[in-house]
Amino acid sequence: MQPTIKLNSAHISALPKSVGIPAYDRTNVKTGIVHVGIGGFHRAHQAFYTDELLQNHGHDDWGICGVALLKHDRKIYETLKGQDGLYTLLITEPDGTRTARVIGSIVEYLFAPDNPKAVIEKMASPDIRIITLTITEGGYNFNADTGDFQSVEPSIQHDLNNPDRPQTIFGYLTQALKLRKERGLPGLTIQSCDNIQHNGAVTKKMLLSYITLAAPGLTEWVLLNVSFPNSMVDRITPVTSPADIQSLQDDFAITDAWPVVCEPFCQWVIEDDFINGRPEWDSVGAQFVPDVIPYEKMKIRLLNGGHVALGFTGYLYGYGYVGETMSDQVFFDFVRGFMDEEAGPILEPVPGIDLESYKNTLMQRFRNPFIRDQLTRIFSESSAKIPKFLLPTINDQLKINGPIHRGALIIAAWCRYFELAEEKGYRNEIQDELHAVLLEKAKESRAGDELSFLNIGSIFGELATNKRFIKSYIPILRGLRTYGIREMIKKLDEHKL
Repeated sequence: MQPTIKLNSAHISALPKSVGIPAYDRTNVKTGIVHVGIGGFHRAHQAFYTDELLQNHGHDDWGICGVALLKHDRKIYETLKGQDGLYTLLITEPDGTRTARVIGSIVEYLFAPDNPKAVIEKMASPDIRIITLTITEGGYNFNADTGDFQSVEPSIQHDLNNPDRPQTIFGYLTQALKLRKERGLPGLTIQSCDNIQHNGAVTKKMLLSYITLAAPGLTEWVLLNVSFPNSMVDRITPVTSPADIQSLQDDFAITDAWPVVCEPFCQWVIEDDFINGRPEWDSVGAQFVPDVIPYEKMKIRLLNGGHVALGFTGYLYGYGYVGETMSDQVFFDFVRGFMDEEAGPILEPVPGIDLESYKNTLMQRFRNPFIRDQLTRIFSESSAKIPKFLLPTINDQLKINGPIHRGALIIAAWCRYFELAEEKGYRNEIQDELHAVLLEKAKESRAGDELSFLNIGSIFGELATNKRFIKSYIPILRGLRTYGIREMIKKLDEHKL
């Protein structure tokens, strides 16, 4: 066994020559971006693009200060602190080839629960011109049915009553923007990098809703001095496993407590609406456009919709990973059929994108056996994902009397998962805020009320009253109980419902 090198600034020059390292002097990098939510996706995506910029083009005033916002983020904060903000990005090709690269663009790091004042002051610093966010969909605190801000949430009430010790992103942003206004400083850009349709517009609406309650006198200043560009982000980034950490030690002699594994594909489409300057991310592969909506709709309906299509279906058959599921031709054809027949035909043209090539690339990405992307990650919080990633396709097809069988099967597979959830020996690994409701409705479905699952109005709206959808859904659900998922997919493709 070769000795390994602990990753930090002092040891970086001793790393094997096969490992890419920052070619720039990190001590000269000035922080111009605060990023909230320094998990795997940010480190595979926005921090990667920024590192590319620093590597190849200078721009030393665009370093990142990473903020760990929540108490359970302590581990990632302590990991980055112990490694001087450095981490390894393991880029895994479809043939299994791995490239290790140390990313150095996170040059500062703060743990908000321990020192909220330091985070507020950093956001209010005149050096900071952009605040970016990866806080997951739940962090935006909107009602999935209405899209309205949920002011009664305990964490929001805490922030309203304790403005100097906030817990939510809205409390931090409001305090920082108040300081910028009071100090006569310029505004900045707040950019969501989360997988939410119209993410910039959602961020703006939620923040202004909070400000209306917390500091109404700040509203006009924010409208004039803060921009909220929409963006579309894409890079498959599985959860880091102990095996990934070990392979980094074995193959590259690096001891890194929290590396990030990702695919080679990377995409970032950004609305060009930055009020106080921006990095030239377009020089390293990002795309600035006047309107992100066609791109995000394409990605949500095809990539995220494709993930939804294979999540519960693959899991019901016993698969655990995306690549494993896609290696089975039955499931591969099912996902491609969903894209070709249901999701793809109702998309508008996307500037500069050939949809057939895009779908082909997606299928190759999904099939990569070396990206150990767990199905449980894909279908976690499905009650929030399915209304955005799948139901719009189903509803659009219902309006034009188009095909819906694959969409119906995906929902039936979701119901079937919960129908089986309490059977002895069954792997019930679901994480969902509505877990109890889903489980109860699936029990009722199995007991004889086959529309019970669809009658969760907060998820499905009025789908349970659509006769055409029901006509497809019920035979498929019964077929899953009788034949199992793989045979039911085959019967679906053979039109033997």
